[in-house]
Formats: sequence, C-alpha cells, structure tokens
Amino acid sequence: MLQETGRYITDEGSSAGKRRVKNGKATTDLVLSASTEGNQVIFPQILDLYVKRGSVIADVTYGKGVFWRNVSPDAYTLKATDLQTGIDCRDLPYDDGTIDCVVLDPPYMHSPGGSAYGDESPFESHYRNNATGNLTSNKYHEAVLELYVDGGREALRVLRDRGVLIVKCQDEVCSNRQRLTHVEIIQEYEKMGLVCEDLFVVVRNNRPGVSRSVRQVHARKNHSYFLVFWKQGSSRARWTSPK
Repeated sequence: MLQETGRYITDEGSSAGKRRVKNGKATTDLVLSASTEGNQVIFPQILDLYVKRGSVIADVTYGKGVFWRNVSPDAYTLKATDLQTGIDCRDLPYDDGTIDCVVLDPPYMHSPGGSAYGDESPFESHYRNNATGNLTSNKYHEAVLELYVDGGREALRVLRDRGVLIVKCQDEVCSNRQRLTHVEIIQEYEKMGLVCEDLFVVVRNNRPGVSRSVRQVHARKNHSYFLVFWKQGSSRARWTSPK
C-alpha cells in the first residue's frame, strides 16, 4: 500500500521515514507551481523546498543577483560568478562533486539577425550569437539550447550525488516555429542523468510589447520557468528531501 509521507508517496512497508500528513497542520501558506510575484520571491521559496540551509550553492550566471535579493546572506555559502567575472558557466573552476546546488540562468532569447535587440541583448554581447567567431557552434535558438546543454553538463560534473540544479528558462518562437525550450532542456538533461523534480511558472504582471507587428501568429510569451533537477547517485535511488 502507498502511504503519503510529507511531500512524497512511499511504500508503507519501506524503510523510508513515516512522517504522515495527519501529523501536520492545516494551512493555505503553500508554495504554488505558478506565481506572479517575480523571480526574487519565487527563488527563495524554491531554495526552502529543495536546498538545505548551509549548502554550498554556485550561481554560475549571477548577473545583478536579482534571485538573491530576499535570501539571507548567511543562509548558504554562495559562489557567485558569471562571464563578467571571467568565469564561463561551461568551464567552472570547481572540482568534481563538490557543489550542493548549481543555479543556471543564461540568456534564453536569441538575437534575430544580430540587431533586433540592439546593444541590450545579453546573448549577442556575451555569447556572440550570429556574429563572426561564435562562442557557440550553432545560431539562433539552437545556440541558446547548446548553451543550456553545455552549462548543464558542467553543472552535472561539479554537483555532488543528489545535488540540485535550478534552471531558469523561457520558451520562444524562432523562424516562425514554436520552440518549447523547457521541454527541450528536460529531454537533454535526462539523457545526462539529471532528473526533473519540479517546475515553477513565473507569470509577468506587465503586458509584453512587440514592434511592427502585422499579424499575430503565435501566443505572445508572458511567462518563464524555474526547473529543478537532481543528480542521480551511483545507487540511482529516488531523490529525498534534504530537510
């Protein structure tokens, strides 16, 4: 017989913990799978669910640190790097299996024609998408996916067994073709041995704009995703809460 224990369903006769729901308390203060509250609110909730306090976290695309605005500085040991600090998420300076959690949020929109987003496109300026001497071997959406795959493979290397990978991404339309980036990432990561444990949808409050639109063909994207993966160990047993 299956028995619910906390957030998981386990076999009643197994040696897993028997913390039953009936021992808890009724509440509506729950972490939801979709929210309009923004990255800086949702990200700490993800950490609370999946990353034990005191863990070593490598945010390899730290940028301006938006994710961390509501996270106490003493809650985790944070290693904050990105291209601006001279460290590429595809070539990290950490030994194998030494990191508890990796956060990956590379530029997830390609720059059509090399100029559509002007000088503000992170992919264009940081990864030279569509430019001579590419840092990625592909162009357009395939370059975006390549960056996620290479970054994910490096995260897999530095993560300890049962370590957690948190990935931010967004779907896009490329060459009039719908590209479900979050699905493609999940498929590629599972080939590597990463297991997708959870998915969070971040909905924008403001309405996205578009210039020079003649006729709308696809729904305009107004949401993005946080994907949570864990690294299988040698036993390939199911992930369990770090709490």
